[in-house]
Order: sequence, then structure tokens, then C-alpha cells
Amino acid sequence: MSIQSPQSFSLYIHLPWCLHKCAYCDFNSHASTTENLPEQQYLQALLHDLQLACEPLKDRQVRSIFIGGGTPSLFSAEAIHQLLTACHTYTHLADNCEITLETNPGTFEISKFKQFLSAGINRLSIGVQSFNDKYLQALGRIHDAQNALNAIQTASAIGFCNINIDLMFGLPNQTLKDAINEVQLAVQQPVQHISYYQLTLEPNTVFHRYPPPLPNSDTQSEMQFAAQTILHDAGFSRYEVSAYAQRDAHCRHNMAYWQYHDYLGIGAGAHSKITLNGSITRQQRTRQPESYMHAVSTHTHIVKQSHISPVEQLFEFMLNNLRLTQGFERQQLHNLTQIDWHEIEPMLVQLMDEGLMEYHQSHYRASSLGYRFLDHITERFLPN
Repeated sequence: MSIQSPQSFSLYIHLPWCLHKCAYCDFNSHASTTENLPEQQYLQALLHDLQLACEPLKDRQVRSIFIGGGTPSLFSAEAIHQLLTACHTYTHLADNCEITLETNPGTFEISKFKQFLSAGINRLSIGVQSFNDKYLQALGRIHDAQNALNAIQTASAIGFCNINIDLMFGLPNQTLKDAINEVQLAVQQPVQHISYYQLTLEPNTVFHRYPPPLPNSDTQSEMQFAAQTILHDAGFSRYEVSAYAQRDAHCRHNMAYWQYHDYLGIGAGAHSKITLNGSITRQQRTRQPESYMHAVSTHTHIVKQSHISPVEQLFEFMLNNLRLTQGFERQQLHNLTQIDWHEIEPMLVQLMDEGLMEYHQSHYRASSLGYRFLDHITERFLPN
């Protein structure tokens, strides 16, 4: 069974530098001063990468762009303008294309952010993480609570009307009361989307080597339940495990990942999932920024490339779509994968019999019970 190439894709652009590497961070990010940032050299590599990668995709529409990092707001507004101009040149952007820029409150400059808005950025994702200075210091963040509040309120005042904030819970020595206060303060801000997620100790991080004292699992569950109630009462609907949005403010770019749509990733270490010639291909680019910049010039920047088999597609599809509260439709799985529905239907029926999944308004989704045990459900779809 072959797959018809989709009519659109999403674009991820990785800018890997930040001012300080946080103790919990396992992203491909590298500390640098603004003076030592190889902005133009890296930008030229990105533009070359984009031109090469988009050639076979030129007939498809770009539905969303996400500029992530690192701290992309370290780059100048002119660099972001050049980058988005190239996106218009080498791709066909949808009229309502969502264009997100990640930013750190510690790098917020009003004049620069006005220029980001003028350049075409229409969604900001602000890495707040906490509104409490004690916890920000424990995480190793470069900003304080007032910086975060100022960044949000200023971004809204200068015209950004689609703002996300990242907020974490289960922080070192965090109390339930403090966690509740954080969410109560968050919903009072002029934001339309809140990513609320638990601190995890990822391998190859300072916190993994030197674990800080974290709240116990019962307290963390209480934090999450209390937050869900506050967010719901404030008009933020939970549509994914860690994502809450006001009406029509779902992150379109992340929805592309969760719904198993195609995405192209450019920049150091970026990943792609592209459907071409009836099959799905994954790619990974050179991880180290300096190596990436050199490799693009010799067209050797794609270091891993492989086709995804139908059994792998099944696991990936379920891993992503079951994170969504709405789940997925049968036709969606048919359109985006090479999976035979009749081969997986018995497993879905079994999971529904066990009360872990349900069929609701033409969608298969995790039940309330199953949503608490998503890892258990998705493991059932792992290739043998």
C-alpha cells in the first residue's frame, strides 16, 4: 500500500544558541554570548538547506513555521526577516500560516520584538517555566519573575495576539501551594495558550547527574489536577497531554506532529518526516552547529535517512495521536500511513473492552482512565 503525498507540510527551523544552558535541558542547545553568535554564517547555511530541502516539496503548502532552539530571539530581527523572506521565496506559505518564535523573557527587547512582529512572526512561545524567583534560580534560568510578566504584557501591548507560555510543575522543593499560585497567576495574563508540563530528569543533563529534591508523585498528581481545574475554569481547554488553549488558539505546528502530518526540519540536529513517492522517510541533520554549517556547503548535512515501515508507522501514529484528547479518525490513519485497518482493529476493540480507549463522535481516543496510562496503551502497538 502506498500513501498519497500530502498537500501541505510544516516547517521547523532550529537556532541552537542560548545565553545559558539550563540544568534540566536536553535540547540541542549551546551557550553563547550575542557577540560570539555566528549569525550570518549560520543564516546562510539555513537558507541553503531550505532551498535544497524544499525543491521536492515546492508544490505543497506550508501550514506552519516554528523557529525553535536554543533561544531564537538572540538572533537579530533582520536575520529573522531574511529567514522568513527565504521561506516565502522557496516555499508556498498558506495565507493563514502560523509562524512561531520561541523566546526567553531574559532576552526581551521591545524594539526588537516590534520588528519580529513586522517581519511576520504572529505567535510567540515564551519560556516562562515559573513565576517564582526561587524556582527559576533552581532551574538555572537567566530571567526573574518580573522579567516574565513584563515580557508577556509588553508582547501583548505591541500587538502579539497569539501568545503561549511554558510553565513547569514538580520543580525542586516546590510546594502544592506554590504550584497553584503559579497557574492562578498564569491565567491572569494576556495569553491564549499554556503549555503545562512536569519537570523530568532527562539523561545528559546536570539534573540527571545531580538529581534535585523533587515533590513526591502524589504531590505532583495533586499539582496537575489542581492546575487542570484552574485552567478549565479560566477558559483553557486541554487538547493534548500538556497543552491548554483558549478557543481557536491550538498550536497548529504541534498539532502537525501529533496528527502525524509531514514536517521538514532544517538547522543543526533537526529531524524531518516527509512522505514522498508513496512512502514515509525520516531524516536527521548534523547535530553540532559548526559541523552543520560546513556540511551544508558540501551537501552532506543529512546524516541519517530511513524509510518507516508500516509497523513502525503504527506505533508512531498511536504515540502521537493518542496524546490528543480528541484522538483520531479511521480515515486519518488510512490517509497518512500504510497500515491495514483490519490488522489493528482487534487491538482497538481489546483496548476498548479494557476501558482504556473509547469511540466518540467518529474518533478513537484514550478514555479518562487510559489518558492516565498512555505509555501502557502505546506500548501495545510497539513492533514485535
